Amino acid sequence: MKKWKILNQSRIKDIKKVLLENRQIKTKEEIEEFLDPKLNKVTAESVGIDKRELVKAINRIKTAIKNKERIVVFGDYDVDGICGTAILWETLNSLGAEVMPYIPHRVDEGYGLSIRGIENIKNQKSNLKNVELIITVDNGIVANEAVKFANEQSIDVIVTDHHVPSKVLPKALAIVHTTKLCGTGVAYMLAQELKMENFEHLELVALATVADLVPLVGANRTLLKFGLEKLKQTKRIGLLELFKEAVLDPLKIDVYAIGHIIAPRINAMGRLEYAMDSLRLICTKNKDKAKVLALKLGSTNKERQQVTIEASEHAILNVRKGGKGKLLFVANEEYQQGVIGLVAGKLVEEFYKPAIVISKGEKFSKASARSISGFNIIEFIRKSSDLLVDAGGHPMAAGFTVETSKLIVLEKRLRELGEKDIDINSLIRTLKIDCELPLSSVTGDLYDSIQKLSPFGMGNPEPTFMSKNVIIEDIRLVGMDGKHIKLKIKDQKSNIALDGIGFGMGESSKLHIGDKVDIAYTIDENEWLGSKRLQLKIKDLK
Repeated sequence: MKKWKILNQSRIKDIKKVLLENRQIKTKEEIEEFLDPKLNKVTAESVGIDKRELVKAINRIKTAIKNKERIVVFGDYDVDGICGTAILWETLNSLGAEVMPYIPHRVDEGYGLSIRGIENIKNQKSNLKNVELIITVDNGIVANEAVKFANEQSIDVIVTDHHVPSKVLPKALAIVHTTKLCGTGVAYMLAQELKMENFEHLELVALATVADLVPLVGANRTLLKFGLEKLKQTKRIGLLELFKEAVLDPLKIDVYAIGHIIAPRINAMGRLEYAMDSLRLICTKNKDKAKVLALKLGSTNKERQQVTIEASEHAILNVRKGGKGKLLFVANEEYQQGVIGLVAGKLVEEFYKPAIVISKGEKFSKASARSISGFNIIEFIRKSSDLLVDAGGHPMAAGFTVETSKLIVLEKRLRELGEKDIDINSLIRTLKIDCELPLSSVTGDLYDSIQKLSPFGMGNPEPTFMSKNVIIEDIRLVGMDGKHIKLKIKDQKSNIALDGIGFGMGESSKLHIGDKVDIAYTIDENEWLGSKRLQLKIKDLK
């Protein structure tokens, strides 16, 4: 059961206007931008990138290209880092640069630009060992020691990142940074300024924007809206082979398909193996190679799913035995580094408390944290910086490294801080409902009107409505082990009846035919054998 929060209690005349107001879109200019976004309005200045830093970066890159200096694009092992690396590598390559992409190994090198990563680059037998310029993607904003080391090796560093900076910035040659985009979005802005091309790479920006869970408002929503169209028409052989492996129709790709089907496959390599294969898949022009890589990503993702299930079940059991406080803290030697973020997410889903999950190592341990609405997890973690090797991330997701010998002290401190900092009221799941509707208002016209507000996701949730005192005419369990409920719901006044489905609500259902209930739901269009019908996706019942 959730706490319902009705965002608009007034009598509803114009539903679209109500939905826009609920998303804090009120002025004529804001409404026009939301309903009719334009790519040319997404500029470096509009997303808060410092123009002086951008100019410094561009001038240094142009000098490197002119003088045939060796450049490394230093990415990250998730979708955001991989897509951004692909954008900058392809852009620089097309401009004639001597450039190579580099993705660190999660276990051997850890996250982001590191001294070990730079040493590994210099130790390679290829021309990379004489690198003179490193450009980071989706990392670097807290890599103070690594940037200092690079400078000592006569290597210039340009940081492109979107993570929350610490108090002291790295002494990089230029810092191209904003927290308003994903890391790929920042790389895309730099690539656009370098090449002034006609919005190349938007399909990769779309993938990363969804995968990295950035708010789908403003520039992010504009980039995603146009990027989705590019993704549906992509000519990238690797992505097309990946869609085949996942049995996805490219023309039907949406936010859900990216977040739950495509992104997990691209992420799987970096979680369990080495993410360079994901980068190779995105960039390859060889169909046979693309097919092999797509199958590898698919099979690795299946393995990742199993590893995640096992670790999550163990962590949930651990919490049930002793997780009494406001903060969840679980550490184990068996947890693989690549899945601890997913496990933390599962804990939040199960218990609705901020969660920290740690993969214990002999000398150092790696942690991933996930938060709940209204609690800034990276700020919270940084209060214990004196005990940490490093820390970075966002308000909702973060990570850190700690010496294993300090784990007990750290856990005690974080649990104590959690009891003080976490508001007990924030631990109640809240379902935000846009407004109350009679079932008779749920029509095809309303559905079409709602779709004009898409794409939906973080920051722009799918509109949720409530209808009171509806009658359950029919109910049955569906899906494997009866996990879901299928309902027929009737409005008493109009006698209009609609189908509804409640995913994951089968086990807890105590409903009977004839019951009167209040329902919270989104409106969906269900297609079956070429026929389209509206149905309600039920989020909660009272």
